Amino acid sequence: QVHVVESGGGLVQPGGSLRLSCAASGGVFSAYTIQWHRQAPGKQREYVATITSGRTTLYEDSVKGRFTISRDNTKNTVYLQMNSLKPEDTAVYYCTIPTLRTWGQGTQVTVSS
Repeated sequence: QVHVVESGGGLVQPGGSLRLSCAASGGVFSAYTIQWHRQAPGKQREYVATITSGRTTLYEDSVKGRFTISRDNTKNTVYLQMNSLKPEDTAVYYCTIPTLRTWGQGTQVTVSS
């Protein structure tokens, strides 16, 4: 069974940066497409970014140019570098392996002055 654990969240001022990590255990990590999603208070969970096994990346429009998804298969880890953060980026960020329907517990990101 494959598990994923997110980390790296915290409180940051508008315009600041954070790097989230998604560490996976079990399975053949390099073969999986990994996604990040987020859920803001009172809102539905929404898609943020994708990285495929071939390192193709996709982004939701509101984060294009600010967020970068990457992976290190030697560490079984996917990263989400978030720059130029805005208050509307405040949410719990989740890592998922869609083909396995595996989700982590999430990590809180709060953007506030």
